[in-house]
Amino acid sequence: MVPGQDLTTPLGDFVQPFQIEASGLRGRLVRLGPVIDSVLGRHAYPEPVANLLAEMLALAAVLASALKYDGVFTLQVKGAGPIRLMVADVTSGGDMRGFAQFDGDLLEGLDALPSVPRALGAGYLAFTVDQGEHSERYQGIVELVGASLVDCVHHYFRQSEQIRAGIKLAVAGGEGERHWRAGALMLQRLPRGGLAEDGDGDEDWRDALILMASATAAELVDAELPANDLLYRLFHEDGVRVFTPAAFRPGCRCSRERVETVLRSFGPDDLESVTVEGRVVVTCEFCNARYDFKPSEIVGDGAA
Repeated sequence: MVPGQDLTTPLGDFVQPFQIEASGLRGRLVRLGPVIDSVLGRHAYPEPVANLLAEMLALAAVLASALKYDGVFTLQVKGAGPIRLMVADVTSGGDMRGFAQFDGDLLEGLDALPSVPRALGAGYLAFTVDQGEHSERYQGIVELVGASLVDCVHHYFRQSEQIRAGIKLAVAGGEGERHWRAGALMLQRLPRGGLAEDGDGDEDWRDALILMASATAAELVDAELPANDLLYRLFHEDGVRVFTPAAFRPGCRCSRERVETVLRSFGPDDLESVTVEGRVVVTCEFCNARYDFKPSEIVGDGAA
């Protein structure tokens, strides 16, 4: 790889797959900007919520990019703290969306980027891959353990016999910043015989993690530092090969037709709960789009 050769745009949303030649370790470098601007711009999230949701989006992007699937990958955290729920999902085509639910009264006193125990409390982290009605849905769940979302993901990987992975993550934005940016590096040691092996190759794995850890938060989010230059800076001594990058974009899957289909399954009490001044009103939690129906438009078995 030659420094300076980069097919990705500085402010774009993309994942750059790569391989460390000496060890065969695989990796992903994710950079996000406009996607986070779009997701957070649809809601007036307080800064602690916005920062953690930006991290969720970057984590979802880097984790999804390491999988082969045709459908939707969802990353979800649920807790008993001030931030009750955060969801980020990525389609196999690169469409991303996310939202958060929180108790504003309990957010007072939280740092701009609070720890997971303070922001979420006790709870769980869930990974879901949904490939449609004709495929079995995969879900992995682990309790929230660690100070950060990355720590929680590392805890999940430690419970898995199939994968060894390390992640470094940074976000920038919030108060005084015009645009949000996020960067995530993921190294993955693939199993050779069904299980991630110990012993052979451990030194290569440790060395790669040390090099990844040397990347600064500023480098991860620096729009002026091309992705390939960063990878060369970190791993050039062992040789690093890059593969074709893939793009992400903001994209919500809600539509009037889908909302109407869901409403038709509601019973009378459920419909009453979303009726405002004689209209059935639903707002998408992801994109904040508002759908307004006459009660007579919602006719189905559940409403009968």
